Amino acid sequence: MNTSHGTNRVVVAGAGPVGAVCGLALSRMGVPVTVLEADPSPVQDQRAASIHPSTLEMLDEFGLVERIRDRGLRSSVYRFHDRPTGEVVAEFDLGRLKDETPFPYVLQFEQYKLTAAIVEEYANDSDFDMRFSHTVTSLTETDRGVEVECSTPTGTERMRAAYVVGCDGGRSTVRKLAGIKFEGFTYPERFIKIATSFDFKTVKSNLSLRNYFSDPAEWANVFKVRGEAPEGLWRVILPIGSDEEESVALSEERVEQRLQKFFPKAGAYHVEYAKVYGVSQRVAATFRRGRILLAGDSAHVNNPIGGMGMNGGIHDAINVAGKIAAVIAGSSGESVLDLYSRQRRHAAVNYVQAQTIANKRLLEERDPAVRRRNLDDLRRTADDADAARAYMRRAALFDSLRDADAIT
Repeated sequence: MNTSHGTNRVVVAGAGPVGAVCGLALSRMGVPVTVLEADPSPVQDQRAASIHPSTLEMLDEFGLVERIRDRGLRSSVYRFHDRPTGEVVAEFDLGRLKDETPFPYVLQFEQYKLTAAIVEEYANDSDFDMRFSHTVTSLTETDRGVEVECSTPTGTERMRAAYVVGCDGGRSTVRKLAGIKFEGFTYPERFIKIATSFDFKTVKSNLSLRNYFSDPAEWANVFKVRGEAPEGLWRVILPIGSDEEESVALSEERVEQRLQKFFPKAGAYHVEYAKVYGVSQRVAATFRRGRILLAGDSAHVNNPIGGMGMNGGIHDAINVAGKIAAVIAGSSGESVLDLYSRQRRHAAVNYVQAQTIANKRLLEERDPAVRRRNLDDLRRTADDADAARAYMRRAALFDSLRDADAIT
């Protein structure tokens, strides 16, 4: 790429985990980068918290795993439960992949902590510039790059970029400014996430750190994170009907009722936080339009069952950073950016979307015969060593990376 009349700097919109990793990767590859974040500081977003083995391998190349590993919870085992009977249907142990990956576990580490770790350790030098309270408002592509306009607390600021990577979430301004369609659907029901400091293992000893409960009446995800206190937090994700008002769902009485139904105990629960959110399954029509590219939730959103959204987004970030760096260095032509779009869109559609949709259907299945067959299949898979390893490879997104890399 001829940059004598332009700039090599890349602008990343959004300083969540995907934007922060993208900025770090570009910087480490010798590309100057500015990350623009609308919020005034790293947001304590309580959504994603599971970093899969495939993602840990990528983060390790940038020295991140060593910095965060002991600050999270390592979970090698995850379990599927039949909620009506209390039975553990299947257990999957990532330790079975110890000969295939140096990280045979999931690291439970909240996404806001990952962003904060990157900001603390790496950001704010001349080649990795993170600017908070900067909201992208306009993008104009020229033959010299992209003219970026953003609003700041002191007024309008303009800068020029060789490329812009939109990592600014499911409602991405960058995606909208680029005119890229966001194809898919939104679930009629919403999800509620409740966090409590109460130790569920005192009332249910067969819990692992990550648990999926199948129930035709009310499925659930239950997993533990370290939170901000020594005892950690248990997070419970449950569906709520489209007819239940958010204010009702978030009321003390309704939150307590949901927790007591799940794990009855004497006395009230201490609830750290509760949040209701809508959930969609959508993928951008393309991940590239000219010099504007998309990664993470800007490019694809999905339900949280299986913890694949943030992981797939980080895979996007590192893929696109490598390809942009190659174009700027002159070792690849710009067509490699179309390859990025093909590879990562394939991974989003065929793995992240397909697996998360299948996970939700498994947990919420209402037909007794289908439900019994699904749980029996899952049990047989877990009991067969080869089948279990294959299942875990797919769930940990190793297969998605392999298949995406094969696309030319």
